[in-house]
Amino acid sequence: MTSSGNADATASADEHRVDTPAGRVFVRQIPGEDPPIVLMHGFPDNHRIYGKLLPQLSPRRAVAFDFLGYGRSDRSDDAGFSPEEHGSQLTAVLDELGITRAVIAGHDASGPDAVFYAVAHPERVAGLVLLNTVFGHQNSLKMPEMTRLFAEPELTSLTDDMMNDANQRLWLLQRWGVQWGLDSANPDGLAMQSIVPQFFGGADQPDALAAIRRWTAGWLGSLDKQDALIDSGALRRLDVPVSIIFGETDRYLNPSLAAEISELFKDPFFHLVHHAGHYPQHDQPEVVAGCLKRSA
Repeated sequence: MTSSGNADATASADEHRVDTPAGRVFVRQIPGEDPPIVLMHGFPDNHRIYGKLLPQLSPRRAVAFDFLGYGRSDRSDDAGFSPEEHGSQLTAVLDELGITRAVIAGHDASGPDAVFYAVAHPERVAGLVLLNTVFGHQNSLKMPEMTRLFAEPELTSLTDDMMNDANQRLWLLQRWGVQWGLDSANPDGLAMQSIVPQFFGGADQPDALAAIRRWTAGWLGSLDKQDALIDSGALRRLDVPVSIIFGETDRYLNPSLAAEISELFKDPFFHLVHHAGHYPQHDQPEVVAGCLKRSA
């Protein structure tokens, strides 16, 4: 049941379009107390993966946004998908909303973006939160098959053919949804609200296929970059609160991987969310909200 406070928070949410050099970023904000909690999505989804979590974060100020190329943000050939380029979009959002310091939360592919941002701009980070993500070539990393299909250069032609065939695209997406434990039959569920529109478009957004392909194309190389940051010792020296929060039933980004990532940091908060998979913020929003609100 939604409390009256959470209902009020949802009703008071406001939307912004933030200018960046490569296009406008869509932002959804719920006003509240500082420091704000800023939530970032991975691929192939958008800010709506936090739809059930946002109202639970009251009385804290909460922000979720779509990276360029995704959701309701602009499609732009100038948009890049490196941690630095995503970091510039995050900085633009913080500046536009007048946020000096925030708890930065990254899920899935945006987890590394959050880490790189915290290392590069610790003065702007009140806390770092990693939700079912990856960082470097950890022993327990099990790359999802669809991610590897999209990321392997030698499979580019095959992937292009599959993405250009709507029936094959739908089959691949349905298979991926089953592996992540998503209910694709529920029109109000996470799959239909956040993921399917990235592949087929929706009433308020075009598809994000170009952005998905460009982000995943650099994924294998990005793991090497993450390894280099680990080797530099920057994560151990990071002087901001770190929280590692993983859904325990994620069959790919699993509890063993969560434990290995937690070992990269100095004294992090570590929590496995029971009865939650790859999207703990959707499966158990109250539990995740409690962890986030203690992050700073």
